Amino acid sequence: MGNPVITKSPWNGGDAHPARRKILLVLCLSLLIVVIDNTVLNTALPTLARTLHAGTGGLQWITDAYSLTFAALLITAGALGDRFGRRRALAAGLAFYAVGSVGAALASGTASLIVWRVVMGAAAAFVMPATLSILNAVFPRKERAQAIALWSAVAGIAIVIGPTLGGFLLSHFSWGSVFWVNLPLVGVALVAVAAVVPEIAGGPADPTGVDLVGMFASIVSLLALVDAVIEAPNRGWTAPRTVTEFAIFAAAFAGFVFWEARQPHPMIDVRVFANRAFSAASGALALTFFALFGSLFALTQYLQLVHGYSTLAAGVRALPFALAMAAVSPVSSPVARRFGVRAVVPAGLVLLAAGLWWLHALSATTSYAHVAVAVVAMGAGMGLIMAPASESIMTALPQHQAGAGSAINDTVREVGGALGVAIIGSLISASFRDHLHLSGLPAAAVQAAKTSIATADQVAATAGPHAYSVATAAHAAYASGMSFGLAIAAMAALFGAGAAALALPAHSQAVTLRPSSELVAA
Repeated sequence: MGNPVITKSPWNGGDAHPARRKILLVLCLSLLIVVIDNTVLNTALPTLARTLHAGTGGLQWITDAYSLTFAALLITAGALGDRFGRRRALAAGLAFYAVGSVGAALASGTASLIVWRVVMGAAAAFVMPATLSILNAVFPRKERAQAIALWSAVAGIAIVIGPTLGGFLLSHFSWGSVFWVNLPLVGVALVAVAAVVPEIAGGPADPTGVDLVGMFASIVSLLALVDAVIEAPNRGWTAPRTVTEFAIFAAAFAGFVFWEARQPHPMIDVRVFANRAFSAASGALALTFFALFGSLFALTQYLQLVHGYSTLAAGVRALPFALAMAAVSPVSSPVARRFGVRAVVPAGLVLLAAGLWWLHALSATTSYAHVAVAVVAMGAGMGLIMAPASESIMTALPQHQAGAGSAINDTVREVGGALGVAIIGSLISASFRDHLHLSGLPAAAVQAAKTSIATADQVAATAGPHAYSVATAAHAAYASGMSFGLAIAAMAALFGAGAAALALPAHSQAVTLRPSSELVAA
């Protein structure tokens, strides 16, 4: 039986919804489904490299096709959810996510897998902002911080559950199983959404005024930026296409800001970035996910291909991160209320940076105990950052822009994560090629070995008397490249800590904006 709020009238978000705790569980399940797919393929990367003959660039695109599309469409999807209904956006996103999962599971090559990952990313873009904006509407302000803390904990833990779940499935089934598992989860979520989640009112009365120019500019800018970063190591950072894509990004982004500032009903009221809590929290989340996604992309390959762990064993070894985050996340909001977000968010970034710096000291023979200490520090840092930063973003926007605000919150995560995989992955790949010196092999074999650590292992397996030396050299080169990449991630997190300490106010404050239509008229 459906919730009467759904069938009678949209929920106006003015009071505490009587079924808000059930709604929160449904929202967290929906969030879990789409966030897991950010990292579920990490443990499958070596398998995909062998099965689909994918090099490092192909693996980066398989990973980033999802998060890039996710990021590129989040602002658009959040704004559409505000205008046409957030529950509708959530249900439609889940349904198309199931379709994309089926296509990805049946993909027969790298190109087709990337295409279906794009479909899944587009669908997820409608799910994630809807969950946070609905949460924001059904919980009263005094309960909202703890609800956001749980939402944030689920988002963070799902990132690390992904490799563990992927490892378990790959140890028993083919790589397509990491997509088939989405179908029953989506089915349960869709039934639950229909049963307990209300529709949320709040957008402009006229839903026909969709900002197509703003949508196009936001999508083009993000696509151009990430494609330039991923492909620059192969094309060259000063190659004409790379420079052109950076120019397209700059022009499209500037055009987006200019256009949105002058619209009566913008997708994003860009004036909100004048609020220090909003801007600083957004930057902190972007740098957090930059460091996290880039390090996870590298770490899962290191555990499997350098240390030789199975997919399941590698996934399980990411669990200390999830446990540390699960322990810290529930207390992050109370601690932030006591000491202020200016203290808590930078402290979390310092912990994240410390874990990454500890991890960067690894070599091809470093013990797992060294890795475990690092990922515990990283998980604790994430637990301190996510809920206070997300709450700072959400409290800065009026209720009718909750979907768009949630989309910004999610966009900075996904853009940060996509850039982390692109930049850190590219740095590791370039360093790996530079440090891999092989002798006694044909030139073609040497060239193939330099494309990725997985390919180097395949070359070693057929190198006869040179097998041991090739594998040893490849593992040492990858560890060296990974060390360099993780050092960059640590510095990014440390920079974020300093910036947050300077820019975040002691406590989040909501910003009051005149309607954009008044500004346009003026």
